[in-house]
Order: sequence, then structure tokens, then C-alpha cells
Amino acid sequence: MASPSTRYRLTVTPIEKDGLQCSGRCTIEVEHRAQRDWMRLLEGAPRLAGFSGDERAAVLIAAQILRDVVQRHVDEPDHPLAAHAVKLNAALDALDSLHAPA
Repeated sequence: MASPSTRYRLTVTPIEKDGLQCSGRCTIEVEHRAQRDWMRLLEGAPRLAGFSGDERAAVLIAAQILRDVVQRHVDEPDHPLAAHAVKLNAALDALDSLHAPA
């Protein structure tokens, strides 16, 4: 498991119809402090029927980000995710089970 200080920088850049990156101010960067090592999770995750490699990575990373955010605010009853934490965690557990090694 990664230490809580493992940070990732996610960059989202639209791809134009010609396959090139967009020009101008069109990139979004987000930093995230992860509780788990995404690289190890991706390396250990099996291929998923019906998912491209990009989709598999996106689902795995998105689930990890949402899990981390929910966990960070679990003790804050006024946080917008607090009321949904139980259902979100159940859904995230189901997504995690897709990526469990066979």
C-alpha cells in the first residue's frame, strides 16, 4: 500500500479531430493524494471483458479517487458525500472486485 503522501497529477487534454492536442488553454490538471499505489493496482489488475485498456484504467483510477475523497471526509457529517458514503462504498467495492486478480 502506498503511503498517504503518494501524489499523482492527472492531466486531461482534449484530442482534436486531427488527432492533435488542442491549442490554447484547454488542459485541466488535478493533483490527488492517493491512499493506494495506482501503478501497482493497474499492473495487478486482470484484463476485463468488454473494457478497453483505457476504460479499465479509467474505471480503476476514478474509483480510487472517489474512495479517497469519501474516506477523507467520513468524519464530517456536513460534507455532501457523507449522506451517501455507505452506498458509494458498496458501489466502489463492486468496482474493485472487477479488478481483483483472478
